[in-house]
Amino acid sequence: MSASGAENKIMLMYRLQTDEGYRSIIVKTVPSSALSCIATCFLFIIAATAFAQSDYVPPRTEYGHSDLQGVWNFASHTPVQRAQRYGNREFLTAKEDEENRLQSITAFEARAESHFDGVGGYNSFWYERASIGYDLRTSLITYPANGRIPALAEGATMQSGGLSADIPGERPVRFVVGGISKDGPEDRGLSERCIVGFNAGPPFMPSSYNNNVQIIQHRDHVVIVTEMIHDARIVPLNAGPKLHDDIRLWSGDSRGHWDGDTLVVETRNFNGLTQSFTTSPNGDSYDKLLTERFTRVDIETVEYEFTIDDPSTFSDKITVMVPMTKVDGLLYEYACHEGNYGMTNMLRGARLQESMGK
Repeated sequence: MSASGAENKIMLMYRLQTDEGYRSIIVKTVPSSALSCIATCFLFIIAATAFAQSDYVPPRTEYGHSDLQGVWNFASHTPVQRAQRYGNREFLTAKEDEENRLQSITAFEARAESHFDGVGGYNSFWYERASIGYDLRTSLITYPANGRIPALAEGATMQSGGLSADIPGERPVRFVVGGISKDGPEDRGLSERCIVGFNAGPPFMPSSYNNNVQIIQHRDHVVIVTEMIHDARIVPLNAGPKLHDDIRLWSGDSRGHWDGDTLVVETRNFNGLTQSFTTSPNGDSYDKLLTERFTRVDIETVEYEFTIDDPSTFSDKITVMVPMTKVDGLLYEYACHEGNYGMTNMLRGARLQESMGK
């Protein structure tokens, strides 16, 4: 109960299978006390549906390709790595899924005294806490079979930078996050300067927010626009020679082709200044080959699968499956530095500490 006496309410969204594929069903705000009953009813329906229709025929573009165009959301509450208690089991049962969801809601509603002063915190209201999709996987990682990140290769590096103390280094700063000092904006990491983002990819991994991409198709190119940092990746299809090995890019060099109705994008020539796999601090991505596969499996779902092949970092490949759900809306401008009062206040705070002799 809140201070006003009104019961907490929660927005629910589920997806049900129809003759045309999966449709989003929105259950508007309901009392949290009723959630268990509602979740149970919907889980029986969801558990009875298939993950995708085997006979689904995707719409076509004017060029005859599978139509992947639109805005897609890749938020997910599925853990990246599989809990060891599941072993090689790829999917949850309906009962396990219900228990996990109720535990998450209970934890979210729990109230406890904070032991932090709030500096460096974030308003959890803005986090994307759940997904719309049908995924009952025990992990986003589908290979190796145990759903876990493989052992590191001998000599694998650890990527510098982070959200804690500044790390000594030289200008220009090449950390994605963190920085070398708070003397000026150029001493902060690239994400803090809105140059490279956390989940802007490639590849795309669910994060706290901005889990949206827009796909635009042409005969010879595909453009993938991310909400995070508002980056546009232009992917040539079956185009010419690859970049010379000496030319290295933050997001690599992407080249695509069609494998039936699946768009396959291979990306090489990463600059070696980012970790090999987003959720691991290891590796430098220099030798990484990233293969992404976009497959439309029903009217509202694209199965997004990617494989990381980086023998300099990991002892085996890593394959991840992330369902993308169609969004009936636009991809709005991502204002980063335009409203970046955090950077201003951080620098102001550092100057204040200096004036106080700290």
